[in-house]
Amino acid sequence: MQEKYDVTGMSCAACSARVEKSVAALPGVRQVSVNLLKNSMTVDYDEQALTGEQIVAAVVKAGYGASPQNGKAAAAPSAAPGGGAQAEYAAMRRRLIWSFVFAVPLFYLSMGHMMGWPLPGCFLGMENAMIYALTQLLLLVPLVFINSKYYRVGFKTLLHGSPNMDSLIALGSGSALVYGVYALYKIAFGFGHDDMAMVHQFTHDLYFESAGTILALITLGKFLEARAKGKTSDAINRLLKLAPKTATVLRDGVETVIPAEDVKKGDVLIVKSGEAVPVDGVVLEGTGSLDESAITGESLPVDRQAGDKVIGATVNKSGWFKMEATQVGDETALAQIIRLVDEATSSKAPIAKLADRVAGVFVPAVIAIAVVSAAVWLLVGATFEFALTVGVSVLVVSCPCALGLATPTAIMVGTGRGAANGILIKSAEALETAHSVQAVVLDKTGTITQGRPVVTDVICREGVSEERLLQIAASLEKLSEHPLAGAVVEEARRREIPLLPTEDFDQIPGQGVRGTVDGSACLAGNRRMMDAFSVPAAELDADRLAAEGKTALYFAVDGRLAGMIAVADVVKPTSRQAVQELREMGIEVVMLTGDHRGTAEAIQKQVGADRVVAEVLPQDKEQEIRRLQNSGKKVAMVGDGINDAPALARADVGIAIGAGTDVAVESADIVLMKNDLLDVVGAIQLSRATIRNIKENLFWAFFYNVIGIPIAAGCWYAAFGLKMNPMIAALAMSFSSVFVVSNALRLRFFKPKHRAGASSPQQREPQAQPEPAPEVSQEKQEKQESRQEENSMKRTLSVEGMMCQNCVRHVKNALEGVSGVEAVSVSLENKTAAVTAAESVTDEALKAAVTDAGYTVTAVAHEG
Repeated sequence: MQEKYDVTGMSCAACSARVEKSVAALPGVRQVSVNLLKNSMTVDYDEQALTGEQIVAAVVKAGYGASPQNGKAAAAPSAAPGGGAQAEYAAMRRRLIWSFVFAVPLFYLSMGHMMGWPLPGCFLGMENAMIYALTQLLLLVPLVFINSKYYRVGFKTLLHGSPNMDSLIALGSGSALVYGVYALYKIAFGFGHDDMAMVHQFTHDLYFESAGTILALITLGKFLEARAKGKTSDAINRLLKLAPKTATVLRDGVETVIPAEDVKKGDVLIVKSGEAVPVDGVVLEGTGSLDESAITGESLPVDRQAGDKVIGATVNKSGWFKMEATQVGDETALAQIIRLVDEATSSKAPIAKLADRVAGVFVPAVIAIAVVSAAVWLLVGATFEFALTVGVSVLVVSCPCALGLATPTAIMVGTGRGAANGILIKSAEALETAHSVQAVVLDKTGTITQGRPVVTDVICREGVSEERLLQIAASLEKLSEHPLAGAVVEEARRREIPLLPTEDFDQIPGQGVRGTVDGSACLAGNRRMMDAFSVPAAELDADRLAAEGKTALYFAVDGRLAGMIAVADVVKPTSRQAVQELREMGIEVVMLTGDHRGTAEAIQKQVGADRVVAEVLPQDKEQEIRRLQNSGKKVAMVGDGINDAPALARADVGIAIGAGTDVAVESADIVLMKNDLLDVVGAIQLSRATIRNIKENLFWAFFYNVIGIPIAAGCWYAAFGLKMNPMIAALAMSFSSVFVVSNALRLRFFKPKHRAGASSPQQREPQAQPEPAPEVSQEKQEKQESRQEENSMKRTLSVEGMMCQNCVRHVKNALEGVSGVEAVSVSLENKTAAVTAAESVTDEALKAAVTDAGYTVTAVAHEG
């Protein structure tokens, strides 16, 4: 079983390495991962061979504390990633304030006579040396008490044979404190034996200010570090704050407001404009425009109506709807997102093992260096005070804390940033592996394509209009259960074409359907059906459609061919760009599909994939992944997480795309909330940015120690007179950790970088229409070709009144209906419509089209 524990007393990478080593040595432990940033530990063990009490005992024996976490902790804001960091920040803030209350006067008093600062007469002169020394001691005692944790933990771990950063601080400041007390006795001895030279010498050799300032500066560094840690999980904390506190439930016809956690499966809820959706569910009645940006990362509102799924914690911007709760509590998408990110930040990336190995021997090595340095300086004739300064500086300047924070901070910020963009990374290992992917294998259906058939071409015989053909076809097909029939009906609905009553409906297996529409005998089906009823169908260009991977549906009225409607699972608007960007990143793109080769090759040409493997079964997909891996490549598989499960599990990185509310796809390492292939590019870019950040952190942590320790040890003193004061060492050590955490926080500003020409957000909507090229009818193609001889002009219309994607679609359709208009792009965010049209198209014609659609044009800008 797998269990999580809270671990107390850890302060650096040496601590986490010690805890991990102690638990890993227990019989029955399969895997253990300790997270220094979150002070947590995840243990996977055999409960037949080991108990939780034994695990806790092993941690305690190593010198730390441990307790099992509550199983439902992830659902509570206090237990979310960063919750402990906020509590730590508050505690460190109090410690910092009180530390400086005593450290500032201590520093002022000790340095005042050297700097010429004004001091009361009772602290000046040899006759007041004892008052001067005792006052410093009295100011230091509260400082030591306030920061006693360093001594308590430091010496405890030292006695257990596992020294950590607190051990270095305790030894460094403790040595200065002990020497100060020794100097105090020497001053008293000098007064007692009338040896004023001794009094003068040891009055200037008091190390109380060094001990106190070290503690205060270390606490300052810890405070800044804790403050930065609290920011690492901002994305998840924002999600938690979005969780609605109340829900309006409909029971016995009465609306009642109850706490959101009391909602049960099957409850009927009311969601009004401006309210958050309490839990995951299905819309029963009404409509709403939902802001899903917190869950999916999509910036624009999405329209939801009866039958559509809605996600808890999304906000209803406009409209009213009634919904049924289907997932509550820990089953909601929000709870699963929090759990996934928490698990990812608790896991350990392979690159972190480097820091762990170093940290395991770092602190003992530093202590040895400090002792040897002090001993060498004593042997070469230096004073005891000089040797002590060197030893204390070495102990204080070394920073295993920076090593321990280098990886977990970057991983936590990176996974949090991914979640904010709708990219859920389930483990630190997946985050690291993704940066080195050399080949991406894409499932076709639902990944590259929409995953549902849509009408791409409407070809009519002479004398039959598109509207008439679609009206007859949809009226007949509305009674069919075939998926292709649904595409025809949907196209008629989109064009707002009214349907006609159908009689004598009959299905002919393997061929199509027939019936009487508006008094005429109608047929709808494939070429075999036309042949069976002796309907000539050779006059239409069906071969071209087949070559493009489209399925042709024939329609006949009263024994004569009326036309042909082509249906296909079309490529998503962003798929071609995503494939091109992957190739530009040096990644091979392979497309896998169970479709026949002709259709697969047509899709390959559209998106520009390097290679296509067609007519494969799920197990064949897994074999293709294995073949690529055997060639020495790191492989990512992108699929829907269901029929692609074997391939997702086999790949080095499995990516489930378009998961929607089903975020916990077991076989995937990365889950993409949006149905957009560009997010695969974003996930790899995020991985590369995170690993680059980790390497920067590790470099600076190592570099800092490589430079700082030799200076502190006095290696450059003989040649250059370069020596490090313990107070400067404490300041440098503190800010090295702050630097590492601050560098990791730069990932908070990560945004996927897509080359110029990326689709606008509304083009990336799952509901968006397919790319224009495959959908354009012959009639429209002829119109476009005839316009190519005219000069084109681009105009930008400022449109008022657009509120949602339905508005965008209405404005776009209205402008596309104007004769001479070649291209239209509508932006809901900017409230504009970019129109490319012939010069002969007037501004008034464009304004009139938008006005007739129910919107207002406030300005028209000409761009050329």
